[in-house]
Amino acid sequence: MRLFANIIWIVFGGWMIALEYILGGIALCVTVVGIPWGIQCFKLAILGFAPFGQEVKPGTVTGGCLFLPLNIIWIIFGGFWIFLTHLFWGAIFCITIIGIPFGLQHFKLAGLAFAPFGREI
Repeated sequence: MRLFANIIWIVFGGWMIALEYILGGIALCVTVVGIPWGIQCFKLAILGFAPFGQEVKPGTVTGGCLFLPLNIIWIIFGGFWIFLTHLFWGAIFCITIIGIPFGLQHFKLAGLAFAPFGREI
């Protein structure tokens, strides 16, 4: 069932979400300063391409106390708008019964898009 749901997700826009995150990650990785945020974009691209059957959980604490300031910078410079976009699409998809599973995946993406540092897929 997950494979079928992921195929539907990819056909109806999942590839576009993943492509946008990949392009954003490449643009951020061009600069040395943007590499940590670019890596988070690649993490979002993986989840955006095939979200069914994947789980977002807190990661191991390897970054120490850097997760908080990195997440704050992420939120200020775009993460909040990405979060709102996924929240909007999640609410739109949840209007119909058939769209509820896809809306829930957008809510999962919204949670990761709000604060991606310190989380694993």
